[in-house]
Amino acid sequence: MKLGTVHHQGRDKVVAVKSATEVVDLSDLFPDMVALVEGGPAALEQARKRLAAGAPSIALAEAEMRCPIRPVQYRDCLVFEEHLANCLDQMEKLSGNRGQIAPVWYDQPIYYKGNRMSFIGAGQTVRWPAYAEHLDVELELAIVIGRKGTSISREDAPGHIFGYTILNDVSARDAQMKEMPGQLGPCKGKDFDTGNILGPWIVTADEFTHPVQLDMELTVNGERWGGGNSRKMQHDFGRIIEHISMSETLYPGEVIGSGTVGTGCGLETGRRLADGDTFALTVQGIGTLENTIRKG
Repeated sequence: MKLGTVHHQGRDKVVAVKSATEVVDLSDLFPDMVALVEGGPAALEQARKRLAAGAPSIALAEAEMRCPIRPVQYRDCLVFEEHLANCLDQMEKLSGNRGQIAPVWYDQPIYYKGNRMSFIGAGQTVRWPAYAEHLDVELELAIVIGRKGTSISREDAPGHIFGYTILNDVSARDAQMKEMPGQLGPCKGKDFDTGNILGPWIVTADEFTHPVQLDMELTVNGERWGGGNSRKMQHDFGRIIEHISMSETLYPGEVIGSGTVGTGCGLETGRRLADGDTFALTVQGIGTLENTIRKG
């Protein structure tokens, strides 16, 4: 089942996808997506019954897409070796300094916590941050946590995944390169209004086999920039959940990103975004997350 949030008749509504042109309104059942996720299996069954009934329906042409969920917490990992190696190569060209992949990267998932309040959805405009000149796109897969848990084993972790969606954490590369030597992770390189994007849909976990092996592609203004497959994750989402939840509780509605797939950003191939660019991130079985970036 594909779930999302649309803006229709003056308010945001939780919906389930009926067809390529219609969705079914679930807003009388759930005030927002977090409520649906927190409702667990019983809530999903309610949603499925409403979808099977097929009404009340909303024409997508009469609605605007919104971020499918406001994350309760947001973490983003870095688990694709090709992406990391490519970025290190490009940074050496820009700075003259050669970086190496740290041994810890192979031993455990590495992640940062981002701004959960800055998320937008498909079709909404990304506002270019005034302090940056070099903007980049990031093609990622993300999970939504569906069940509360602490110290979750890798074997049990798939049962804590509510669903999968597409993530784009737009990056201000010049700010990022300036602050990363401070050794506290990305700050203004990642955290600015409209800089995080999810969507267009959350696809429930039962639609996929774990670990996921999904084709991923990035285009900018219709030109293919890169892509890959989620099978190349160094640490799958089971291992990621296991690591993050060590002595720390995960809650329904949290979002965890995979990090960028190899060649899934401009930095890896020497490209950068320009004012007015439209980027489309496509992940097999989920859909296409498309947005435009504007200055001013």
